[in-house]
This record gives sequence, C-alpha cells and structure tokens, in this order.
Amino acid sequence: MRYIFKFPDIGEGLTEGIVVEWYVDKGTAVKVGQPLVKMETDKVVTDIPSPREGVIAARYGKVGETVHVGETLVEIETEGTAVAPVPVDVAGVAVAAVATPEVVAEGTGPQTEAVEEKGAGVVGTLEVASNNAYLPASEEGTEVKPAALKGEVRKVLATPVARAMARDMNIDINLVTGTGPAGRIMKSDIQGFHGVAATVRATPSATAASLPVGELVEVVPMSQMRKSIAKNMLRSKQSTAHMTLFEEPEVSALVAARAKYREEFKKDGINLTYLPFVIKAVVAALKRHRDLNAEMDQEKGNLIYKIYYNIGIAVSTPEGLVVPVIKNADKLSIRELSIAVAELAVKSRDRKLTLDDMKDGTFSITNYGALGGWFGVPVINYPQSGILGIGRIYQKPVVDNGEIKVGNAMPLSLSVDHRIVDGAGATQFLLDVAAGIADPLSLIMRQ
Repeated sequence: MRYIFKFPDIGEGLTEGIVVEWYVDKGTAVKVGQPLVKMETDKVVTDIPSPREGVIAARYGKVGETVHVGETLVEIETEGTAVAPVPVDVAGVAVAAVATPEVVAEGTGPQTEAVEEKGAGVVGTLEVASNNAYLPASEEGTEVKPAALKGEVRKVLATPVARAMARDMNIDINLVTGTGPAGRIMKSDIQGFHGVAATVRATPSATAASLPVGELVEVVPMSQMRKSIAKNMLRSKQSTAHMTLFEEPEVSALVAARAKYREEFKKDGINLTYLPFVIKAVVAALKRHRDLNAEMDQEKGNLIYKIYYNIGIAVSTPEGLVVPVIKNADKLSIRELSIAVAELAVKSRDRKLTLDDMKDGTFSITNYGALGGWFGVPVINYPQSGILGIGRIYQKPVVDNGEIKVGNAMPLSLSVDHRIVDGAGATQFLLDVAAGIADPLSLIMRQ
C-alpha cells in the first residue's frame, strides 16, 4: 500500500517552504515521527516528520526548491491493508485526529484523507492508492474538465494552494477550468485565469516598461522571510487604521539605574540593556489601558481583550526582520527579561526560532535606537492594536526647577490601530510608558 504525503499546513498562515535538507532517500525505512526533511518557511526552519511507518518509494523537491502546502513531499510504501493514517504534529508527536475523506470523482484517482488537529488547520494530506488505482502526484492532467457546471451543486476539486490563491486574487474558483487530474484546479489554472482577466482589463497605456538588460540590474529571488515581511506589512496597512504619536521623556534616572547594575549583571554573563526596563513600563501601561492589548474581530463585530501580556520584540537578522515573543512578560523580573531578550536574539540570528517563539504576541516593541535611529513610524504587527518604537538615547538641554542642565532623552513612537484605540487613550498610554521609563523605581513600587 502506498501513501502520498503532502507538505502539511503547519499553521501561522504558512503556505510554502524551501527544502533545506533531506534526511531520507528512496529506499529509506522510516518510522512514525521520524524527520523526513528540513524545510525553511517564512518564519522558522523546521523538520517535517513522517506520518506513517514504511519505506520511501519516492521523494519530491530538490534542495533549494520551493514546495507549496498541499504539494507532494514523499510517497511511502507501507505493509498491510489501508488503515487510517497516524497523524503527527511538526514536532513528531502523535495527536488525536479524525480522517475526513475528500470528495473525488469515482474511478478517477486515489482517496484523499485530511488529517486534522484540534484547534489547528490540516496537519497533513495523505493520498491512499492501490496498485490498480494509483494516480501520480503531478500537475500534468489527463482530461480537462470544467470546474463547475451550471446548476450543479458540488465542491470544486482544487489544491489548497489554488484555493488560497483564488481567495487572495478575489477570483470565483467556480469559474476556473481545472487542468489537473480529474479536472482538479491547480495553481497554474488560477494564474492563467488571472492573466486572462488582467489582459481583458488592460488598456494600451498600461503596458509595462522594459527592464534594463545586461549588467544594469541584478535579479535575486525573494527569500521566504522577505515574502512574509512584504505580505504582513501590506496586510497591516490595508487592515488597520494607523495613527502614530511621539513622546520624548527625560531618562537620566534610567541611565543611572542601568549604569549602577550593569557590571553586577555582567558577572553573571547578562548584558543589561534599556529594553527590559521599557518592557516593564509597557506591561504596566497595558494593564491600565486594555485597548492596547486587544484585537478586533471585525467579521463577528467583537473586540478581544487579552488578559495576558506577551511582548513581541523586533529583531533584525541578515535575512530580514522577525518578531519573536516573550511570553508572560508581566511575571518576569528585569534579570529574567534580559535573559529572555538575549536568548531570542541569538535564536533569531541563528534561524532556530520555533513556531511557538513567534505566536500569541499581544503587543510589540521595535528598537531602532540600537542602530542609531531617533524617531520612526513603526508598522503595527497585525492583528495587534499597537507597537512602540524606541529611539536612541541622546543628551539635550532640559529645564529642571527653572534651571537649564544636560539631560538624557529617549525618543518614543507609538503606532496604534485607530479603529480600536482613540487618540486620548493612545496619548495616556504613551505618557504612562514614558513616566515608567523616566522613573524605573516606580515600576517596582506600583506593582
């Protein structure tokens, strides 16, 4: 019996991955949960485990190639009769699941079983094929059939990638003709349909200018991370009503506190920065202004207020920006926050972040001051309702009790979703954060 194992939906909106390393080859015996391949997604690098015990009959995708969710990774030859597959999560742990057969035209190909996890999307797709009814995993079709006939009520056969692409392009998938096996709609069908529609809409003035040739340009394929950044930034701008406020607290007390304890922390191998103090101030302010720790479910008409405080920290890496999350930041000390920040920074730059490191953030902080910047207009990490930008501390003249002296200023920029947060609430939140940073002792005394 042969099982066709497809690249699984491992959550967090991931739709494709790049093959980094194969652990198996044709003829390799595998067990349930054994890693098959290492995949680089737009968020993490992760191993994909085997859902079945057996022998690898074929594998698809060379190192460096992109594989989309729903496309075949391996075919596994197993012994015995067809039984329900054993689902596993991305860590190789068996999970409870219910196999639901997909509707397939009779006699056209194998039965497809979707393995589902509670509270998650499809973990993997297995096609069960007998020796007499095996349909190769390929985009080359046999007979072109219309995706939907007038008056016919049925689910259109389409790959997960094609369905997602149709939704993103606002295409009615029922109008697309499938060229895959049994009339299944493939990614290329959606692209072709979109191309035809674009040609119809185009005008003579809409022709694209020719690109320079020769050595005048360098064309570099986008990395998975850069694709994710582009998608998330665009989604944030299209889905939220950005408003940004600025403040510049005098933070000489913070500078003195860090200087006092920096050497003591260094003896324990901890680099004490200003960021843990900022996290403390943010969490304290979030507890007083819950709109900044919320998200909007516009479809259901609800506001979702979080009563936990998971702070995302933007980290710059050679591949791009990632935002790992410090969980339950309200329960951590300055020392513990310093350790957490350092660990996430190392994991980010070494590409060792897990999906758990990236999810469930409730508010984000970006520290462009570490690179020398002052003010910025940070983009909200959708669906969160706010993000705080920190500029570099610099000296400036300040007035203290009627006298001018040299002070230390920290530029702050707060971007909020104006659909959720009003101007007054955003201003009060930013002033609370500024007050906590200016007086770090208050962060302890007011707990």
